[in-house]
Amino acid sequence: MNASPAAAPPVATADWREAFDLLATMVAVVQPDGGCRFANAAFENVLGLSRRNVLKRDWFEWFAEPELLRDTVAAVARNEFSTSRLDAQLRRPHGASGEPLLVHVIVNQMEASDATLVELIEIEQQTRQDREERAHDQVQATKELIRNLAHEIKNPLGGIRGAAQLLQMEVESKALGEYAQVIIHEADRLQALVDRLLAPHRRPHVVSDVNIHEVCERVRALILAEFPKGLALVRDYDTSIPDFRGDREQLIQAVLNIAHNAAHALADRVAAGDARIVFRTRVARQVTLGKQRFRLALELHVEDNGPGVPENIRDRIFYPLVSGREGGSGLGLTLAQTFVTQHQGTIDCESEPGRTLFKITMPLP
Repeated sequence: MNASPAAAPPVATADWREAFDLLATMVAVVQPDGGCRFANAAFENVLGLSRRNVLKRDWFEWFAEPELLRDTVAAVARNEFSTSRLDAQLRRPHGASGEPLLVHVIVNQMEASDATLVELIEIEQQTRQDREERAHDQVQATKELIRNLAHEIKNPLGGIRGAAQLLQMEVESKALGEYAQVIIHEADRLQALVDRLLAPHRRPHVVSDVNIHEVCERVRALILAEFPKGLALVRDYDTSIPDFRGDREQLIQAVLNIAHNAAHALADRVAAGDARIVFRTRVARQVTLGKQRFRLALELHVEDNGPGVPENIRDRIFYPLVSGREGGSGLGLTLAQTFVTQHQGTIDCESEPGRTLFKITMPLP
């Protein structure tokens, strides 16, 4: 009796799914009619949606101009081409950033199937990786500069204050005594500034289990205490995010610095009663941070509807002593970046009039 012919392999076996989920590029198995049989973790991550939500929609609807892509997939499926390449714009839900993502699309045939294997490569991916590396190098250089500068200021500052105190005790003129007091007061103010500069470098890193939503709720309570009216603080949490090891107080301070800046930038909208800050948490998959690949990462978005970061400082907002607010110290975002970096994370900013988004990304266990 002759053996029956072997059955054709399924479109995507469990092993295939696991392999595809490890890729940094987006991969999908797509039919000419728009049915999506599989989408990998990177595709899910870029869209900011669960795989189930990705699969239940017409796959071509995710693109700004789907006609050419639809025709290309159909042509490859009909064996007119074994492979084809084109550029396209991937549309993302507002929660994932809202901006179209320019991608290079590679469509390949699949053996024993009417579906095609489609790979999407972010054209900006390499640029983003280069930017993260530069940001990491800049953080290290900034930390070294701050530490050296603070120590150079700290030593003569003590001498200036001590001399002013002696001068105040010696002079008989009330006016001269007041001048000496001004010197002491300003020396104390500079001392406080130096202490703030040195604090993140000499404080111990207290590691414990951290729940990111407890961090957000603490910050939310502090901001509402300062701005009880006119400001809505919206929660958009993914409650499935696990706890991770970190310094809870440092993370509270980092998020507080970002949210506090946002609240002050919203002054006009607070007065009008329509100011809004959104705390959004999501899980990202297969993320590269500092040249290291992580299977899971936390994304925390702090988004406001304010006027945006001034264009003249947009590229320098994480530099020390750079502030877009009159009276600001210019240290809040610098310290936030330092604390996030100590957790192997990154912090990025996207800003335009009416929308500013700070995104903190950190690895999860």
